[in-house]
Amino acid sequence: MTRLLGVIGGMSWTSSAEYYRLLNLEYVGRKGGLHSAPLLLHSVDFAQIAAQQKAGDWDGAAKVLAQAAQGLERAGAGALLLATNTMHKVAPQIEAAVNIPLIHIADTTGAAIQAAGLQKVGLLATTFTMEQDFYKDRLREGFGIETLIPDEAERADIHRIIFDELCRSVVQDASRARYRQIIARLIERGAQGIILGCTEITLLVGQEDSSVPVFDTTALHVQAAVRRLLAESDSRVIGQ
Repeated sequence: MTRLLGVIGGMSWTSSAEYYRLLNLEYVGRKGGLHSAPLLLHSVDFAQIAAQQKAGDWDGAAKVLAQAAQGLERAGAGALLLATNTMHKVAPQIEAAVNIPLIHIADTTGAAIQAAGLQKVGLLATTFTMEQDFYKDRLREGFGIETLIPDEAERADIHRIIFDELCRSVVQDASRARYRQIIARLIERGAQGIILGCTEITLLVGQEDSSVPVFDTTALHVQAAVRRLLAESDSRVIGQ
C-alpha cells in the first residue's frame, strides 16, 4: 500500500485547492486510469496564521503548523508537504516536531533553476518571503542562486494583491498588468528567470507573462511530492 502524503494547507484555501487539483493531475498523469493521489489534508485557519505573520509571532505560527504535522504523522502520512512558500520560514520547527520528511519548496525550486543552468532569478512573493533571508539564503547556500527582489513599492503591490485579492479568489486584469510590469523590471535588472514564490501567484500570471523562464513553485513542489509517492509505492512492491 502506498504511504500517504500529508499536506498542511489552508494558507490560503485558494492555493490549497490548486495543490489538491495539481497533485491529482500529476498522480493520474503518471498512473493513469481512475487513480487519485493518496493524501491527507490538514487545512488550518489562515486568519490566525496571517495575524501571527503580521505580528511577527513566528513561534506561535510554528507551533500551530508543527501540531498539524504531528497529527498527519499519527494518521499515517509518510512525508509532508507544506502548501505555502512563506511558512517555510518555520520549516525547521516543523521538521523537529516529526519523524517524517518535509519536502521543502525552496529545494524543489532551486533544483529546477539549477537544472536550467541559471544563476540569477527574480522573486515574486509575500513581503515576508522577499524581504527576509530564509528563502533567499536557502537558494544561495544550497544551489548557488542569486535572488533579485522588486523595489519597495513593487513589493508592497505584490503583497497587497496576494492578500487582498488572490487569497480571496479575486483575479483582476489590472493586477496582472502590474505583475507583468514588475517582472519586466526584474528582467531588465538581470533576472534570468522568475520565481512565482507564493502559491497564489499562479492564479494571476504564468510563463506567458514573462520573456524568461518562470518557475512555478506550486507545480514544482507537487511534482516532487508525487515522485516521492510513486517511489515509495515502487519500493514497497519490490520489497514484497
